Amino acid sequence: MHSLAPAYLDALQFSARQLETLNRIGEYQGKQVLYSERLPEVLKTMRRIAQVESAESSNRIEGIEAPRRRIQGLVIEGTTPRNRSEQEIAGYRDALALVHESADHMEPGANVVRQLHGVMYRYLPQPGGRWKMVDNEIVERDEAGVRRVRFRPVPAVATPQAMDDLAISLRRALQAEERPGLVVAPLAVLDFLCIHPFTDGNGRVSRLLTLLLLYRLGHQVGRYISLERITEESKETYYEALAASSHRWHEGRHDAHPWLDYFWGVLLRAYAEFTERVGGLSQGAGGKAALVREAVGRMVGPFALADVQARCPGISLPTIKRELTAMRDEGRLLLDGRGRGARWRRVS
Repeated sequence: MHSLAPAYLDALQFSARQLETLNRIGEYQGKQVLYSERLPEVLKTMRRIAQVESAESSNRIEGIEAPRRRIQGLVIEGTTPRNRSEQEIAGYRDALALVHESADHMEPGANVVRQLHGVMYRYLPQPGGRWKMVDNEIVERDEAGVRRVRFRPVPAVATPQAMDDLAISLRRALQAEERPGLVVAPLAVLDFLCIHPFTDGNGRVSRLLTLLLLYRLGHQVGRYISLERITEESKETYYEALAASSHRWHEGRHDAHPWLDYFWGVLLRAYAEFTERVGGLSQGAGGKAALVREAVGRMVGPFALADVQARCPGISLPTIKRELTAMRDEGRLLLDGRGRGARWRRVS
């Protein structure tokens, strides 16, 4: 496909800042391997938290929402979905689990992409895993509600061949030693988004494809830090980078650098969060207490004990209560009210 064409790859040049970013990502990757060997219990808890956040954020980017406690039940406890939003979230949960468990055996290609889409749709009445049958458009509306076509993806009739071409180009680019994997992977995701092969669900599949490619490149941070959450938190920049890099994509004259910078920035932030959370932690209660504090640090406005529980699956209620009390005694938190109506708030 266009971004992975040999001529396009050969013409790509990188600034000193971009090369430094890639070096930093490589350094973080090495640290993660060491932490993974030393802190298994902490990482097990972080993985549960990331699974919930990923299912929540990847769907919420597309306007699919459910209460946090319901999402936690769906993801951690396997609760049966009871409405369409929960069906979509449960489907993403299953597709995410498939990538987590089987990435090493999933060759990125058209069949795997269709498989992921099919798993995402397994709880919905309409079947998944089928290429679009009609042309689609990526549109936006301004403040006055005026509709504007931002990008026209590959036509439906050309989609099967485009996805086959993408798979071939991806395989060749990854096999070429002079092509860094952290350049090839985001370019493949960019091409996938420009093809837009499904009627619906392209954004979510692109995020699953991102994880799959990163896992196969040895970057496991997405297991413990939700890349989907980071994407949601930087959603405006995500759409800006995608718009900038998709301009003139059909002619193969697009500028991939905005998208590459965004992709690497998300990965760099995930590694930084990972290192901050586990760095210096000892195995066991100390690590879990630190995760509770990290969750509290991301709360906005007054929050209840249940809100912290929802963000810390796998951490016991006594541990959460003990840490909240300690933070109050340290002057970091204030408690208003009692019982179920009690609310905590951070002290500036």
